[in-house]
Amino acid sequence: MADDEKTPIIIKKIKKTGGGHHGGAWKVAYADFVTAMMAFFLLLWLLNVTTDEQKALISSYFSPADPRVATSLSGSGGVLGGTTISKDGAMTDTKMPLVTHPGSLTSENKSETLKDASEEELKKELDERDEERFKNAEDALRQAIETQAELKELAQNLIVDQTPEGLRIQIVDQDGKPMFPLGKTEPLPEAKLLLKLVSKVIMDMPNMISIRGHTDSRPYGQGAKYTNWELSSDRANASRRVMLNSGLDIKRIESVVGKADREHLIKDNPNSPRNRRISIVLLKESLTKNMAEIKKEKNNTQQEKTNQNIKKNLYDEKPIIKKKEREDGIIYFP
Repeated sequence: MADDEKTPIIIKKIKKTGGGHHGGAWKVAYADFVTAMMAFFLLLWLLNVTTDEQKALISSYFSPADPRVATSLSGSGGVLGGTTISKDGAMTDTKMPLVTHPGSLTSENKSETLKDASEEELKKELDERDEERFKNAEDALRQAIETQAELKELAQNLIVDQTPEGLRIQIVDQDGKPMFPLGKTEPLPEAKLLLKLVSKVIMDMPNMISIRGHTDSRPYGQGAKYTNWELSSDRANASRRVMLNSGLDIKRIESVVGKADREHLIKDNPNSPRNRRISIVLLKESLTKNMAEIKKEKNNTQQEKTNQNIKKNLYDEKPIIKKKEREDGIIYFP
């Protein structure tokens, strides 16, 4: 009994607690995984509903080769311009950038465009375009003369015709209705009214302009220092100033010439008042532009049309979704 009393009694109490905090890193990893899977399935869906042409257009939009993103055709914009140094490897291209897109004009197809268009074809195309412009300008002038009361009385003073040089608009004198005072250079109000009308009609046209003054054959007195040559030149310059004040661009003026009495309108009557006139000639573009300028303009126009078509297809065209037959037991997204 004495030994039993001396032995201590140990009571063990087990205290139950939680497992403790293990951290939340797995949640972040799981969220990244779900996001990546969602993006992956979204990509699969986009590849399924878009056509090959739309894929090419979307690819070109994000490529630096697109003219809206970068001016160079390089895929990287670096020194090598998107090409590789070594001749080995699947991505080697020593001539052209690695990324191209529909509508980009490379050096090869630029040269092909220039080869295909001969000088005769380019001149013919320009002449056809000018002919349409000249017809519209002539109709606008005739309509203004017929509809405006203050211009109706001046219908006989305005002559419009086409010549090998271009569209010729002539402001001529009539018996009892001159456009300039006799022997003077400043145009009368009626002439200024016609010059302003002409300037308004031809203001937006691209053609260069030649302004020419003409007189009749009545000479000045013997020994006069001022002759029909000076008079016709001064009248042409006075007409030029009126047209510039009416809003005509000064860069459009190709020449201002005094022709004196060398080109009569009424050849059988050199002293006819109708020979006193101002000729405004809209020159054909094929006469004022060289072939290099014409070809450059043509290529720029073709490039602009191509870029507009790319934008239209990229932003306006709706994808055509083809319905596919679904089979049982297969999960489709979507």
